[in-house]
Amino acid sequence: MKQVWILMLACAVTSVAGAQVGSELPDMGNPVDAILTRGDEYRIGLTVMRQLREQGQILEDPEIGEYLQALGSRIAAQATDEGERFTFFVVRDPAINAFALPGGFIGVNQGLLLATKSESELASVLAHEIAHVTQRHIARSIRAASRQSLATTAMVIAGILLGAMAGGDAAQAAIAVAQGTAAQQQVNYTRSNEQEADRIGISYLASAGFDPNAMPAFFETMSRHSGLSGQNIPEFILTHPVTSNRIAESRDRAKDYPVPKPTPEITYQIARERARVVAAASDSDMRVYYEGQIAEGHQGVGEKYGEALADLDHGEATDAVAVLHDLHEHYQGNPMIAATLGQAQMSAGATDAALATFSDALRLSPRNVPLSVRYAEALMRAGRAREAHVLLLDLFNIVPPTPEQIRLIALAASAAGDTGDAYFYMSEYHIANGNLPLSMQQLELALAAPNLTDVQRQRFQARMDEVREAVERDRKKRPERASGEQRATRPGV
Repeated sequence: MKQVWILMLACAVTSVAGAQVGSELPDMGNPVDAILTRGDEYRIGLTVMRQLREQGQILEDPEIGEYLQALGSRIAAQATDEGERFTFFVVRDPAINAFALPGGFIGVNQGLLLATKSESELASVLAHEIAHVTQRHIARSIRAASRQSLATTAMVIAGILLGAMAGGDAAQAAIAVAQGTAAQQQVNYTRSNEQEADRIGISYLASAGFDPNAMPAFFETMSRHSGLSGQNIPEFILTHPVTSNRIAESRDRAKDYPVPKPTPEITYQIARERARVVAAASDSDMRVYYEGQIAEGHQGVGEKYGEALADLDHGEATDAVAVLHDLHEHYQGNPMIAATLGQAQMSAGATDAALATFSDALRLSPRNVPLSVRYAEALMRAGRAREAHVLLLDLFNIVPPTPEQIRLIALAASAAGDTGDAYFYMSEYHIANGNLPLSMQQLELALAAPNLTDVQRQRFQARMDEVREAVERDRKKRPERASGEQRATRPGV
């Protein structure tokens, strides 16, 4: 197993242009803004996210996703850079990795989540990545790609990222594609970039109420893994090693901040063990792991939750209900426990009890995403699809849904007999995944559905007009992009 801590895979993005514009013109103002706007960064990051999702690399789990987004947002709120959008997600990869993409998309491998020993350690990694984004280190790193189209830049980033995850021949193939696309030039973060991210990140960490000493502590953990890096991953996509100087500097900085009083980390412990079970290999039996943990005296809330989830995954719903019910009694305000208890009760055939569990929990945590999603799924199984449809619409009018959650709305609308809305939401699902032609097909079906209200017809037609305009704009830009790419890859340019 490759144990590589790639704090910033985007820091090793391949440059796809042979010459820098800065060598041709005087440096006036901020060259990063002139070459790569925040909007450009966001579009690149969004494109890479879509490619990761298409490859099945993103862990589509409402509970873990909600936890990481809440944790990351708490830290990002300390940043002075106003208006920056951050999206945090978990990657299906056992390697100890975390990375940031252009546009504030920050990924954490489940391997890194499992390697942390506390929430503050996990927060320290996020704080470091957030600092890279707010200081626009990513944009500076790919500044040399200014003559390349955004789509090609995103393709190169995704190719290297996916190749690094796969390792071996896949990594080499991804790099070969990048080389064939444009002239390749290694771009790594400078030591000053890393020092700045450490310095600013630790201030974010402390301001958010986490232990600043967690950053050097996790650096020390990573330094012990440094000798286990993957042999097949090209050197240029690895970050700078965690040196003893870096550890010492972060420890000295931590002394400048107060250490908060320890608090229970119930949700962190549950999220970590959930990631362990949900992302485990399909042929593994995590019940054996938890039996060993409990036999060794590790009987915290995380281990008990993990044991129950493993039981549920292997069809032992009754056993799972017993453990989760006990946890729910002790931690009634924890929506993750309540959501999993409701799922277990549904699997055990206790439908009424499950629906009551979800309903009661939502009264304590209104519009909680995992609870709402799991409640909607239970309502659909209980033959109450229309209630599920209403519940999801109420939630996602407030909270932006993921593509999979949009798909769930479409399924709920279809099961409720609302054909027009079902097609409409499937069109939104395809938009979220970047497939505008398929979106247009779904909108055509939505407009042809029977019994549409005037409001629905106007809404569907307005969306159709927007998508059609976007497709037309993209069609017009293709010749420009192709011409630009030919100029960028021409020898001597």
